[in-house]
Amino acid sequence: MPLDPAVNSLGFAKPPSETRVVVAMSGGVDSSVVAAMLAEQGYDVVGVTLQLYDHGAALAKKGACCAGRDIHDARRVAEEMGFPHYVLDYENVFKEAVMDEFAESYLAGATPVPCIRCNERVKFKDLLETAKDLDADCMATGHYIQRMMGDSGPELHSAADPTKDQSYFLFSTTPAQLDYLRFPLGHHASKEETRALARKYGLALADKPDSQDICFVPDGNYASVIEKLRPGAAEPGDIVDTDGKVLAQHNGVIHYTIGQRRGLGIGGLSTPLYVVKLDVDKRHVIVGPKEMLTTRTVPVREINWLGDDAFDAVAERHVSVKVRSTKPPVEAVLRPLSATTAEVDLLTPEEGVSPGQACVFYDGDSSRIFGGGWIWRGY
Repeated sequence: MPLDPAVNSLGFAKPPSETRVVVAMSGGVDSSVVAAMLAEQGYDVVGVTLQLYDHGAALAKKGACCAGRDIHDARRVAEEMGFPHYVLDYENVFKEAVMDEFAESYLAGATPVPCIRCNERVKFKDLLETAKDLDADCMATGHYIQRMMGDSGPELHSAADPTKDQSYFLFSTTPAQLDYLRFPLGHHASKEETRALARKYGLALADKPDSQDICFVPDGNYASVIEKLRPGAAEPGDIVDTDGKVLAQHNGVIHYTIGQRRGLGIGGLSTPLYVVKLDVDKRHVIVGPKEMLTTRTVPVREINWLGDDAFDAVAERHVSVKVRSTKPPVEAVLRPLSATTAEVDLLTPEEGVSPGQACVFYDGDSSRIFGGGWIWRGY
């Protein structure tokens, strides 16, 4: 009997030339290198770029993905490497699935993370289905995260480079999506390895800066975007202390976030005050001492579980968690309340835990990610 064909680098038992892979191309260095690398290896590559928001605004803005310049850059890479490239208009889907919720969440006093919702509801949902419609065997992205095969199937693991790891933004990747996705850059030791590959392939964007802002939020000015999405949202109100005493006025709750200290307009106090709560109904920005930002208990819902057993199969799990994208994981006890809700007890209290942020679960003894959920206002 003939031997089984060797498994290729994407995990399929057939030659690269017979393996079709759709590459989600943002126009940045990372996804461009993924597309070029797979094309060089002989895969049947199809590049797809999503137009997510208004082109006119995009062309005037640097440092955001999926803008007009980025679409041009992605198309140029496809031309240079000789594979087809398509631009899909997802503006309506993106506005409904990501931007509208971002505005509503902010108006409700939360601190949303739209990049997670974009991955969950657009890139890994609608785009992934488009990849299947194109008869692709898998879809590859430029995210810095690792997919490894375990005893029970594909597992999600942190990137080899902790400074580039994007696991916080990808915790809601489902097992079914993980089965179809590939992340060729996750094992790179540094971003410089990726840029070196871009230079090797002769890509003009080898030194293109990384995007920094949320793509539809120019210069990080959340309030201006929300005012455009929800006219009249920036209604003035009072800045009050925890006893309800009026200390100052503000020009809209949407201009404040939990943990904020600067820009409150309150002077002459011996103890610095921080935003500890936002009461949208009363239009109150509530301030207090720094210790009021500290919490040990974090309520989590909409949990996506990537462990091998059922999430609520045990009463508690000892894990590490991230409650903010910029902070390292900390030790915690995860107590399931149902298949999709839980309470997280932090062994060391954290400051500035805010509704609307994600709480991501990690194996404290390895690089594996067990999923995560959304922090809500239950504490």
